[in-house]
Amino acid sequence: MAKYKDFYFSLYNSDKIKKDGACRWKTLYKKHEIIFMKKYQDILKKALTIVRPTPSQQKKLHSLSKKTLSLVKKEVKKVGGKAILAGSIVKDVWLPSKMEFDIFILFPPTFTEKKLENLGLKIGKKVITKLKGSFKIEYAEHPYVCGNIDGVDVDIVPCYEVKSTEELKSAVDRTPFHVKYIEKKLPLKLSNDVRLLKQFLNANEMYGADAKTQGFSGYACELLIIRYKSFINVLKAAVKWQPGEIIDIEKYYEKENYQRLRSIFKNQTLILIDPTDRKRNTTAALSAQNFFKFKKCAKEFLERPSIDFFLPKKWKPMTEEELIRKLIERKTELILITFSPPAVISDILWPQLRRFADRIQNILEETKYEFKVLRKDVYSNEKDLAVVLLEMEISRLPVIQKRIGPIVFDLDDSERFIKKYKDMAILGPYIENNYWVVEIKRHFLTAQEKLLDTLSKPLDILLAKGIPNYIAQELAKGFQIISETSKIADLIKKDEGFGIFLRKYFEEKNLA
Repeated sequence: MAKYKDFYFSLYNSDKIKKDGACRWKTLYKKHEIIFMKKYQDILKKALTIVRPTPSQQKKLHSLSKKTLSLVKKEVKKVGGKAILAGSIVKDVWLPSKMEFDIFILFPPTFTEKKLENLGLKIGKKVITKLKGSFKIEYAEHPYVCGNIDGVDVDIVPCYEVKSTEELKSAVDRTPFHVKYIEKKLPLKLSNDVRLLKQFLNANEMYGADAKTQGFSGYACELLIIRYKSFINVLKAAVKWQPGEIIDIEKYYEKENYQRLRSIFKNQTLILIDPTDRKRNTTAALSAQNFFKFKKCAKEFLERPSIDFFLPKKWKPMTEEELIRKLIERKTELILITFSPPAVISDILWPQLRRFADRIQNILEETKYEFKVLRKDVYSNEKDLAVVLLEMEISRLPVIQKRIGPIVFDLDDSERFIKKYKDMAILGPYIENNYWVVEIKRHFLTAQEKLLDTLSKPLDILLAKGIPNYIAQELAKGFQIISETSKIADLIKKDEGFGIFLRKYFEEKNLA
């Protein structure tokens, strides 16, 4: 639709059209806008059949949430606490693909952290067991009970009941404030707009503020709908966003202070001020990649609306033949470092995987080694496989390496350089453009040799080299370095998710 707008606005604003009668063109533009709005409505009507829960799903979730909350309240009353329902269910903005709800147990701030944790776990386990569900213990800032009752995911989370966000004792303490704000500010008539936005993001792999996804949280979606009043308006606004965009619903900050605000939230592409906490950016987890991906998806939907934007793409794992063809085209080499993922929560695993990949690239590209990484990525099924993928621009080097030393007029440095390389030099020291130069035998001829040497060190040395702690512990137990396409193909057969990851890696990345 944007291209039609540009065309008709240019016509409307031209001197010729103003003379010939702008009304005719203004009417023509409005007709096209009406046609597009009708098309949006038709597509969104179809999308609502995907995002709206069925009456039976509604009944099941609301009945179970009511029963669970009642049991939790009964238990927590005995120890002087309270309980509230939280999450998408509160304002009826949940997706049928996500049958879940949260219950937050609010304890007095006088409780010790240990007492809060113990009581929270005790109550959570007791309630889930009473409802004939299964549970496991998950960890955020506090451990909490993650249960499943008849196919519905239920999180029972302990937090402190504080008077304001200025008194937070942990991050989870702000959730009750979010619940109150959304209950007050989000009209029921906008529930489906929230659902549409969530599904749009979910289908395009941008829904979730977790460390793996680096996208939009459910709360951020609700705030965007509150700010822009409809799903379509959010997309229209997103197309115009620039990195460092500021959305301040409660107008905590004057516009003349926006530049200072950007320096506070440095390198955060979208700054959505939390209405309950002016010092917090609700979209801090959003990556630059997903910021621009959302802008592009929004633009494409507005120009060519389609139900496909609400349907997750069905990916097929990459085949060995496709991989060989792709590497021949690119004339690069793939190197995979595979190992068992550490048994930590997702929000710890993924940042450590990315930091590990960064550190490995830095080691390979040190001046004394001169390997070059074209691009890298990380994968894990969070069970038995973690992978760092390195696509090498330069993975093999000649036997001889040239080392350039100090300028000859720097006598002290010259003496040290000559002394260091005199015995190991194959050629030199000699002079080139007034600088001392030697040619020495290279220690590592391939990137694989260097990786094997670096990663085979004991745990204390891995940690000293800057390898993240949980990753280092797993590497010390064992790892593999794979580059042969046949072995990569074997890995795809064992783990389909890795094959899909590989296909996505080679997909065209045009975000402009």
